[in-house]
Formats: sequence, structure tokens, C-alpha cells
Amino acid sequence: MTGTSMRAREPESAARSGVLILVVAALVLAAFNTFQPLPYNMWAKVAAWSAVAFVLLVAAAVAVVSAEKLNRIGVYTMIAVGGVLLICGLNVLTNDPSAASQAFLAFPVLWAASHLERGAVVLVTGTAVVGDGVALLLLLPFDAAMTDLVFFGTVLVVMAVMLVRANTTQERLVAALQEQLTVDSLTGLATRRAFDGALETAMSRSVPGGTALVLIDVDSFKSINDTHGHPVGDDVLVHLATVLRGRVRAEDAVLSRLGGDELAVLMPGCDRTIAEYRAKDLLDAVRSAPMTLADGTLLALSISVGVAHVPQHSSDRRGLYTAADAALYDAKRAGRGRVSVAAT
Repeated sequence: MTGTSMRAREPESAARSGVLILVVAALVLAAFNTFQPLPYNMWAKVAAWSAVAFVLLVAAAVAVVSAEKLNRIGVYTMIAVGGVLLICGLNVLTNDPSAASQAFLAFPVLWAASHLERGAVVLVTGTAVVGDGVALLLLLPFDAAMTDLVFFGTVLVVMAVMLVRANTTQERLVAALQEQLTVDSLTGLATRRAFDGALETAMSRSVPGGTALVLIDVDSFKSINDTHGHPVGDDVLVHLATVLRGRVRAEDAVLSRLGGDELAVLMPGCDRTIAEYRAKDLLDAVRSAPMTLADGTLLALSISVGVAHVPQHSSDRRGLYTAADAALYDAKRAGRGRVSVAAT
């Protein structure tokens, strides 16, 4: 199993619920030590109350130390496994094979299945089943031990499997929703929401060369829709997205569909001269790549491009977009199919 499979899926959430369940477990164990009728010897009582103190100490540590730091070194998995071993050890020390004592194993297994990666859940659940089996064999006749083990082992495994499946389904749904928010369903480009987030991030930090924004509008797009139909208009946007994606490196730029036929390229760390050069490269790429219609004819496409740039220390996001938009309309008024650069 890899290191990441032994970690929590969401460290902060695991820490919060971990503290809660550790405190609850300590309180329940303290009540059990106080009111259960089994005759403990002195060493068993010391062990039982020491366990209560240890669990509370671990809860305090989890509450204080950084959740990410604990996660990196696999502490959450160790806590769950340690909890299983502690419970099984206490059951042996106190000579207690009762159903109530075995029920404590549900605490670490349920918590692991709710918060840890699949590999860690397998480890914790397997440890619980094996540990419970060893404790029962030490305390009960073989037949009685196997009967209890089959019952409690099945319960623990089924709980873990059901929770892991439920969490996996939830994560898939969340991922799908996140993708809908950040990826345009037609073109596969970043959405306006994702673009705004990237723009805010780019403008919130100082980058060498400043930040450039390129706005792109399809020339005569309404005419294309009126002449060939809206499905062809959609095909044009998909075609353009493919052409532009081939010219824009995802490592240093964000290519987005802002809405309708308006596209944008955000280029952090790009100076004004290079931004203008890359905008002209996009213009030439579209000109040289007509789209093939269903009847085999070629549909020539052109775009108008507006470029704006802000220096290294600017934080005027609205000003950058406004300047690029004004430059775009300058290009359209000047005859379309060209690049216009906003004044500095």
C-alpha cells in the first residue's frame, strides 16, 4: 500500500471528528470502567483507567497539532489502528469477552471508514477482525470464540464496506459537480467561474513580466448561426477550442469560454510584447484551419482579438478586463480579423 492510501481524505474533517470520537470513547470507557460488574484486579483497573487518560491525551494532541502535518506522517491511520489494539488489549487484560467490550471496536472502524483512504480502511478493519479473534481465543473456548468472531467480524466488515462505497459515490458526485462549475460542457475549456478564479489568483501576487489578457470574439458568428444553423455554430466553437488549445500551453495560460462566442486567454508572467506576438499566432492559427462542414465544404473562420497587459504590481482586475474588451472592439471596428492592443 502506498503512503497516500494510508492518509485521510480530508485532514481537517478527520481531525475534528477524530477529537470528538476520541473524547466520546474516553467517556464511554470511563463509564464502562465505573459501572460494569466484572471483577477487575488492581492491574486491570490501572490499565483501564490509563487507557482513558491516554485516549484523552491523543485527543488533545490531534486538536492542537496541524491536521496536514498529522496526515503527512500517517497519524490518523496509526490512531485508528492503535485504538483497535488498545481495545483488544484491554479486553484481554480485564478478561472481558462480552459483546459490550467488543462493541468498542466499532469506534475506530467507523471513523476510519468515514475519513480515511481505502487502503487505511482495509488495514484498520483487518486489524480489528484479527485482534478481536486473538482476544476471543485467549478468553473463550474455541467454539464460542469462533461464533463471536464470525458475528462481530461480519458486522465490522459490512459497516466498513458500506461506508467506503457511500463515500466513493459521494466523492464522484462532488467531482462531477466541481467539473460542471469549472469546465464548459460544449468546448471543454475553463468556464467563466474558473477564469475569474484564475484571474484573481494571478492578480493577487506579483509575477515577473506582469499579466496579459487576450479576449477573442468569432467574426460574423451570428451570420454563421443564421446561415448554417445553431448546431454548426456550436461546432465552430468546438473547432476553435481545439485549434486554440493546440497553441496555448496549459502550464502557463488559462484558455476559457466566457460566454457565447467570447473566449479568453489569461497569461500570467507574460510581458506586453510576447502577449501581442502570441495573440497574432492565435489569429493565424484560426485563419489556417477552416472547419469542414457535413457536406465536405470548408468554412473559413476568423477572429478578432483584443490584448491588454498590466505590470508586475497592478491589482486592477476590472481594469485589465475592460482594457482588453475595449481593444477587442477596436479590432472589430477596424475591420475584424486582426489584433488590437490596449494602450499601456
